Amino acid sequence: MTGSGWKHRWPRPGRGPGDLRAQPPRPRTRRRRTPLPTAGTGYFAEDAAAPPGIRLQLNALQALCRQAFAIRLTLIAIGAPFATANAADGFPRHAVLTAAVLGVMGSYAMLRDWDRCAPQLLAHPTLMAVDLVFGAILLLTASPASPLAYAAVCTPLLSGLLYGWRGSGVFTGLQLVVLLTVFRAWDHRPGAGASTLLIAGFCVAAGVIGVTLRNLMFRFGTASQALAEANSRLAVAEAVESERARLAREMHDSVAKTLHGLALSAEALALAADHRTDPHTLKSQATAVAGAARRAATESRELLTDLRAHTALSHPPMDMATELAARVQDFESRTNIKATITTPTPTPDPCQALALPPGAPRQLLAIASEALENAHRHANATHVEVTLEAAYGVLRLTVRDDGVGTAVSLDDVQVLANTGHFGLLGMLERAASVGADLHLHSRADRGTEIELTLPCPTPSPQHPSHSPQEEAAHA
Repeated sequence: MTGSGWKHRWPRPGRGPGDLRAQPPRPRTRRRRTPLPTAGTGYFAEDAAAPPGIRLQLNALQALCRQAFAIRLTLIAIGAPFATANAADGFPRHAVLTAAVLGVMGSYAMLRDWDRCAPQLLAHPTLMAVDLVFGAILLLTASPASPLAYAAVCTPLLSGLLYGWRGSGVFTGLQLVVLLTVFRAWDHRPGAGASTLLIAGFCVAAGVIGVTLRNLMFRFGTASQALAEANSRLAVAEAVESERARLAREMHDSVAKTLHGLALSAEALALAADHRTDPHTLKSQATAVAGAARRAATESRELLTDLRAHTALSHPPMDMATELAARVQDFESRTNIKATITTPTPTPDPCQALALPPGAPRQLLAIASEALENAHRHANATHVEVTLEAAYGVLRLTVRDDGVGTAVSLDDVQVLANTGHFGLLGMLERAASVGADLHLHSRADRGTEIELTLPCPTPSPQHPSHSPQEEAAHA
């Protein structure tokens, strides 16, 4: 029974995760952390190993050990007078008093300063045997019917918690030998046999319970650690998938859309050159191609900037109504489709009347831009009307066109992904990211309406601060 098999250590209170990693020896300090047993050496060849990182389970195991020492301390304090009263004068009485004092001091030291004393007890199991001798002296003097008999049950329990199956077997056997010796010394007393048999059964049960609790805690800690690692891997996978979906939305709504327009403008320029169109038209089309290219470069730079610092607070506050009006005007100038914007709200910016979630304006603007682009590319619309209003704690954004309509539904996301409607899928994901509801209403030859509703609380009114004169008057 040596300390060579101890590899892991009890954590000190107040430390973070990873307390149980193997620690190198520290010759310059006397304070050592309590090591944890590993499977395969000494008493512990058949016991569950203590995996690293299970701080919660180890704290519970330490608490059980300290409670066992507290019970043992109480029982010794109660039973010591019985042993002293039965001891003869002279050396026997002094031996009993010495055993009682040392037993109380040992239990109190383990209870009060576990971090300092427990490593010694784990590294030197013979200390437990010495303590067992002190208890045997007291029990031999007090009789098996005294409270000290129940203090003997703590030894198998502690050996099971600290040393595992083999340690528990050794100390339980030693304790049974002590009980047999005590019984032979007190067999003339009525009830000694029943008391001894009862305490012996308690000792065996306590040893089994201690080992079972120890191994259950270690195995539960292993399972908890594996579950935590699996959850971490799932969280990382979900984060990666979410980031891929976000990047796909940004690419579709910005660079891909602009590059598609750039390709159309370049094709128109090539056709005009083949037909030897007048220089003024060629210049106009070349300017459109250059503008689309610059727009793609700008959107690429914005996308890269957003990827570098992707937080809702990284975007400066914006006037959403003004920005939306600018996008509607740009859409009308690029597509020659009549587009109007309506904000039936007394305030200049309807969003100022509501407390929007962080990042919501940017997502709503992207949804509106995608709806406008769909009206141009797919609906063959001649007029698009955009409405932005805030009333009764709800922000409502509507994009309505007079195009051919669509049979696509937003009810099944998987269908949208399988059929290539990535624009609508991105609009749904953007709306969900800010807690908004998105609805599509369309009928053949009746146009399409995209309606987004975002419930938002009304910001609490800010009370104006008092002027210095008012404060002086109140004072």
